[in-house]
Amino acid sequence: MPEASVAIRCRVNGDDVELQGHPMTRLLDALRRELHLTGTKEGCGEGECGACAIMIDGRLVNSCLVPLLHADGAAITTIEGVAQGDRLHAVQEAFIAYGAAQCGICTPGMVLAAVDLLERTPHPTDADIRAGLAGNLCRCTGYVRIFEAVLAACGRRPAPSTARTLP
Repeated sequence: MPEASVAIRCRVNGDDVELQGHPMTRLLDALRRELHLTGTKEGCGEGECGACAIMIDGRLVNSCLVPLLHADGAAITTIEGVAQGDRLHAVQEAFIAYGAAQCGICTPGMVLAAVDLLERTPHPTDADIRAGLAGNLCRCTGYVRIFEAVLAACGRRPAPSTARTLP
């Protein structure tokens, strides 16, 4: 018996798209394979690490846990949709300025979690930031720089100085 296939329509990063596949195909796989949006990473494949985080209808979710069928009619934002044209989001700029990206596996999910946090809580406390990033794991233990980047993105910390003194 052939596998069932569905066609769903959704809006991904502002573009109307159609995705086809088995209803239980992971949305993570459909985004990467069909739309070639490879910024969304697979870390654990079990919804534990946050590397595959995306926004669906304004809600942060782990795309490895979302069946394709559940995305029908949804508005989806991946890491590729965070910047506005050539202009990076403040969180992305802060991640660069603070060196918050190391191996890069967690970075897309961390950025989306931070964007989500700052949209919900524009002036977060330290505890808010920790809670907002709690669903994302960093293998390289870059948490201090990630935390500093989020502080900078919400205006609680100035950008690091790029001036260097020679010995």
